[in-house]
Amino acid sequence: MISRRDAALSLDIPLEMAQRHGIPLRLTETELADIEANPPAWLVQSRANRTGKRPIWTQLRCYICDYSEAARPKKWWPAFDYVICAQHNPDELPSPAAGCSRREYEGIGTRFVGITEQPARPPQG
Repeated sequence: MISRRDAALSLDIPLEMAQRHGIPLRLTETELADIEANPPAWLVQSRANRTGKRPIWTQLRCYICDYSEAARPKKWWPAFDYVICAQHNPDELPSPAAGCSRREYEGIGTRFVGITEQPARPPQG
């Protein structure tokens, strides 16, 4: 048996959509395979409406300890160079590339910090 959340991940749809269209709390792998093989009209329409710009689900994986979770990306998330669990220290990561600085984004998934590297700005003056 698999959960509704795992079915939503597999179908690449929001959990709310799975619930709204009657995906049960638990279903068998055969039932999920049947939905994939013969998608209902709402699923076909949902897939046709996608712009392809941002995935419905993304897999977050800690660079340091390899902890992983699936999450729905937010519009404000940039493309992260690293994702680490909040309890890790960013000093545990490899040093930034020469001439680059890092920016941290808290609140990624349930327990992560996203980190981007950008070229350092030259001093103004």
